[in-house]
Amino acid sequence: MKFITSTSNAQVKQLILLQKKAKERNAQEVFVAEGPKMYRETPPERLMQVYVSETFYQKNQTLFGGDRAVTLLSDRVFESVSDTRTPQGVLCVVRRFHYELRDLLGSDTALKTETRVCPLLMALENLQDPGNLGTILRTAEGAGVTGILLGPGCADLYNPKVIRSTMGSIYRMPFYYTDDLQRDICALREKGIRWYAAHLEGSVPYDEPAYREPCGFLIGNESRGLTEETAGMADARIRIPMCGQVESLNASVAASILMYEANRQRRLAKIR
Repeated sequence: MKFITSTSNAQVKQLILLQKKAKERNAQEVFVAEGPKMYRETPPERLMQVYVSETFYQKNQTLFGGDRAVTLLSDRVFESVSDTRTPQGVLCVVRRFHYELRDLLGSDTALKTETRVCPLLMALENLQDPGNLGTILRTAEGAGVTGILLGPGCADLYNPKVIRSTMGSIYRMPFYYTDDLQRDICALREKGIRWYAAHLEGSVPYDEPAYREPCGFLIGNESRGLTEETAGMADARIRIPMCGQVESLNASVAASILMYEANRQRRLAKIR
């Protein structure tokens, strides 16, 4: 097993670049995932390299078995490449995922059949906070969302903070970056998706529509919300009622409420 003790090592410098520079991640089509949970959940065919701190390896050798991708780093060197204040001892370089728009539906054929999942989508416009994006991805998996559509102004899904926030959902939730959000919203409508825009001026309480058919939610920027053009493409504008003097919720919180309302309705429908 290779053991690196210097921060001037070429591999170490490359790893730091991957952590800090989206351009470098894009060029190599990889991302960095940190922590033992992320290591355990990384699909083996996508795992390219594993870096482990000396102390962590001494305490957790059995976690790695005969993994030939493991490179040992001194604790000091590992701290220099970690993106967190409290390093977790494991860093993985992972090959990126590539999805098509149709993958968000769970099927490229008819939507409504007994053997196929009923699509539930999230479309994000100019969502710029990495923590919000990662949380939405994680919650989406838990709520049974089938795919996430990201507009051009959204944060980099492969930002280390986003990856951490997904808690492994990055490996399982289909997503698609579009260069024309409105075009693809229309394309998905043609596949049977009914769109609901989360909007401060929505006239419909969020829990009134029926979400048991193929549908999706439009979520906008943290401070400005949806653009009027995108909101205007919705079949309905919905709102989450507020008490007190609160005007709106955090984007990821609002998205979570909507996703789980759809999940609730669909579970009840199955029970009945």
